[in-house]
Amino acid sequence: MTKADFYNLAGQTRHDQWFFTCRLAEQLQQKKRRVLIQVGSKEDAEELDRMLWEFRPDAFVPHALLNAEDAPSDCPVSIGWQNDPGDHHDVMINLCPELPVFFSRFQRLAEVIVQEDAVLEYTRLHYRFLKDRGYPLKYHDRRMG
Repeated sequence: MTKADFYNLAGQTRHDQWFFTCRLAEQLQQKKRRVLIQVGSKEDAEELDRMLWEFRPDAFVPHALLNAEDAPSDCPVSIGWQNDPGDHHDVMINLCPELPVFFSRFQRLAEVIVQEDAVLEYTRLHYRFLKDRGYPLKYHDRRMG
């Protein structure tokens, strides 16, 4: 059964949410986990792709857009926006207002929360949906310190 982690940040912007996502993807990749970052559109995927290259000068997070022609099949971090993530099944970081229907094929799901009304609303809905169905949930309050 998919285990879900909710990271509640003090930040209020999409940049805060995505910067934390870059750091989380880096940590997961260093632990040899395979990561899918799910976003809402191709434009978001391309923007996050740029951010993963630039979020920290000394960071290197091997990544590619999911299903890109030049993407290696064993790429540690993929960015997707389509409905089918292919053979991914390790960790999904969801940055979408919708909880993708395929989330349950992953071992872990991460939701990154910032203090913005729309994000708070949809992540509460995701939390409630998962809790009502008995998924193991872990809440990480990162608003202090």
